[in-house]
Amino acid sequence: MIKTYEEALSFIHGRTKFKKLPTLNRMKRFLKELGDPQAGLNYVHITGTNGKGSVVAMMRSVLLEQGLTVGSFTSPFITRFNERIGYNGVQISDDDLLRLVQRIEPVVKKLDCELPTGGPTEFEIDAALMFCYMAEKKPDVVLLEVGIGGLYDSTNVITPIVSVITTVGWDHMKYLGDTLTKIATQKAGIIKEQVPVVIGDLPQEARETIINDAKRKQAPICELGNEFFVQKIHRHQFLAKIKYQSPQIHCLEAKLGLGGDYQVENAAVAIAAVETFMKQQELTLDRHALIKGLKETTWPGRLEEVNEVPLVLLDGAHNLPGIQALVKTIKEDFAEREVYILVAILADKQYDLMLGELASLGNVHLVVTHFAGPGPKRPSADLKEGISDIPTKYPVQVADEWQLGISEIARQMNAEDVMIITGSLYFISDVRKLFTK
Repeated sequence: MIKTYEEALSFIHGRTKFKKLPTLNRMKRFLKELGDPQAGLNYVHITGTNGKGSVVAMMRSVLLEQGLTVGSFTSPFITRFNERIGYNGVQISDDDLLRLVQRIEPVVKKLDCELPTGGPTEFEIDAALMFCYMAEKKPDVVLLEVGIGGLYDSTNVITPIVSVITTVGWDHMKYLGDTLTKIATQKAGIIKEQVPVVIGDLPQEARETIINDAKRKQAPICELGNEFFVQKIHRHQFLAKIKYQSPQIHCLEAKLGLGGDYQVENAAVAIAAVETFMKQQELTLDRHALIKGLKETTWPGRLEEVNEVPLVLLDGAHNLPGIQALVKTIKEDFAEREVYILVAILADKQYDLMLGELASLGNVHLVVTHFAGPGPKRPSADLKEGISDIPTKYPVQVADEWQLGISEIARQMNAEDVMIITGSLYFISDVRKLFTK
């Protein structure tokens, strides 16, 4: 019997991460045993290689300003597991989490005995926990972020009011496939018959796959660059000001609370998704709620400012598209400043290409390091290997411990310089504890 919050977390994290064959049958059976807690709620289902968390954060902020009650499910967490499950921007309490795990554990044990491949995985338990919590809270809308992919993701057991696909790029190829078409096919799995889908700026190969899937399912398409438009008004501003345009919203100007150029397109997707949801629910969209909600959005670990002078930013650019977005931001917003980057990346990522992107910038001083990693099966990459082959203006430095790396960079910087700590979100989680005590 689980008696404490710590025991509840140990139970969750002690489960297997993946099964050999992808299927939703186990998740559906699991939820049926729990009384189908996912039924009867309004969902916005969000997938994408990058941008999911930021889109959820912006949508949540705007919808709360609209006066709605909002549930949210995101991953991974940055500081505490509870962050993943929220109601009106407040994470689930330790007591509620313990109580719901106590309810779920007997069902998991039962399925361990009855199912040939064993009971639920860790993420299936995470999702079931969230569905049970939302069934109790009954929010007006649940912003439901996909874990990996979409088609076989444990969250893909609902029919949403709106589906959202933010971006498609190279990540999780072991599970999703080794081409953009295969990856996009997995993402398109969240598109449902006749349910509107909001789409960000996608590579052509991925776009064709997703558009064709949506047409086949007769899902109305709302695509950035066709049905809605966005532009950054002022260049060289870390917190961007945008101009957004759609058939319903004429020339909306808003300042973003999240930094980085990549948030311009994320904001557009978030606005379009809010628009679509409100229209589907026959609710009136408040222009002022949009402006205020976007400005007041916060999201830990996404170009998050943790020190003002000198400027220190944490950015969970955990894959190649994320690093490319960070590089674009550095070029746009910090071109005139010296930028010191401390980076640690998981071994299962394209870390050689990621380092090459960062090293290509003439104003970047690159320091590579490592960290504990989320577990023995997902270690931190040894970035020391091969750095001598990377063409760069300044020699790449190595910090044997990331804490020493931060200290060494701080000694080299002046007040005008910028420190960016980036790479794995698990790494950012470790570092963030140092800055936010």
